[in-house]
Amino acid sequence: MEKSLFCFGFGFTARQIATDFPHWRVMGTGRSPADEVGEGGIPLFPFRRDQRIENFSDIAANVTHILLSIPPDKVGDPVYDVMASELLRLTNLRWVGYLSTTGVYGNLDGGWVDEESLYNPSGKRGERRMRAEQAWRGLFEANGLPVHIFRLPGIYGPGRSQLVSLKKGKARRIVKPGQIFSRIHVADLAAILMASMENPNPGAIYNVADDEPAPPQDVVVYAAELLGVEPPPLLDFEDADLSPMARSFY
Repeated sequence: MEKSLFCFGFGFTARQIATDFPHWRVMGTGRSPADEVGEGGIPLFPFRRDQRIENFSDIAANVTHILLSIPPDKVGDPVYDVMASELLRLTNLRWVGYLSTTGVYGNLDGGWVDEESLYNPSGKRGERRMRAEQAWRGLFEANGLPVHIFRLPGIYGPGRSQLVSLKKGKARRIVKPGQIFSRIHVADLAAILMASMENPNPGAIYNVADDEPAPPQDVVVYAAELLGVEPPPLLDFEDADLSPMARSFY
């Protein structure tokens, strides 16, 4: 059977998969009726919490793999709430991958975690992800849906990195004592997801991150060295004018 991937959320990661693995048949969702074709001619179907995908059972009749990358909102996971029952009816489905976050581990003061570490989310975003994970894993445990959980740190890659921010003059060297991040390059993430798709292990949880956590300001300095430019001045976290979303990452 042809390998067919349907992506709920055709974003940075899904586009990388479609680019790096062109032998797969890929479809996905867009945010509006205008999003009918994605990069590379990928067919997209409008989906929102208040707009389920029409004729999904026909569209996805031969789908073998599903990627879930739409984040939960304040109500819950929109894909789970609106489409879960239809996913359970897909007879050719071999793999479902949910892209979560290492934020479900919360603040451990720089301590290491692994896939057996307990939930300890800090903030609403982490709590929403935890509940979404639990909902999808519940479908695996109760109904056999072949769910895999991937907990991700910050994703970087072409067009989305400190190199780009420096070139645009938008990079900031924000210092929060004791703060360190792990990261993952989008091409590495795509390769890891593909390895899982090729060898499903339903119920598995994976931390998909490098093992070289570093303070964010050090990454900015390294990027500046690569470009041969001066890094921006140091800025204390408490004085940084960050959006609520950006601040939550810290």
